[in-house]
Amino acid sequence: MREPIVSIITVVYNSADALRSTIRSIAALTSTNVEYIIVDGGSSDGTLEVINENREVIDRWISEPDDGLYDAMNKGMEMASGDYFWFINAGDEPAFPDVLEDLWRTVPFADVYYGETMVIDADGNEIGLRRLSPPEDLNWRHFRHGMLVSHQSFIASRKVAKKYDLQYKFSADFDWCLYALRNALEIRNTHKVLCRFRDGGLTRQNIVPGLKERFRIMVKHYGLISTLLAHLIIAPKFFWFWARNKRF
Repeated sequence: MREPIVSIITVVYNSADALRSTIRSIAALTSTNVEYIIVDGGSSDGTLEVINENREVIDRWISEPDDGLYDAMNKGMEMASGDYFWFINAGDEPAFPDVLEDLWRTVPFADVYYGETMVIDADGNEIGLRRLSPPEDLNWRHFRHGMLVSHQSFIASRKVAKKYDLQYKFSADFDWCLYALRNALEIRNTHKVLCRFRDGGLTRQNIVPGLKERFRIMVKHYGLISTLLAHLIIAPKFFWFWARNKRF
């Protein structure tokens, strides 16, 4: 059986330095079954120069205006030809060069693979593991307690992936992952840190509207009463962690 192909998609806009570090980490991957796609929103800061300097690493790329992060992600999915989608946006990095090695050996072609996320600062220094940790055996019901797996550490088969719902400006990834989990027959815990996530992204910059969107998404998937009851636990934990660590 052939090894699956992973389409790694990077969305970027006016983040030349962050993109450079991401491309460097993609180039260091030891797996050869990787397709790398960059979707740029029409940058004017030198991002295109970084892309052109690294053309040998990139399989396909575009640079044009878009309607936000998730519209750009949809474009990336349309350009991709791989069996799986893995979103590693500008500033983020695969955790290790060999992170994809042995991923498929136990259960090839599972619908979803997931793992831990290491949070890093703008200089690449490790801050610590993400606040929420994935359960041993993840299913869609677990997201009732929050997004227990970072989008950057969630590798989904195109069989269970849909386009991002553009009515959500800050939390469409939450809805996207939930949809994939609800439609997945085989979900595998890699027991690895899959991604190094740069702190301070879109969600961090829009915490309140992002949380409001997540509430709406949870109501859609779980119902109002279940969502309200879940927030009696989620909210205190969130604000306690935020007050203590100034991150989430």
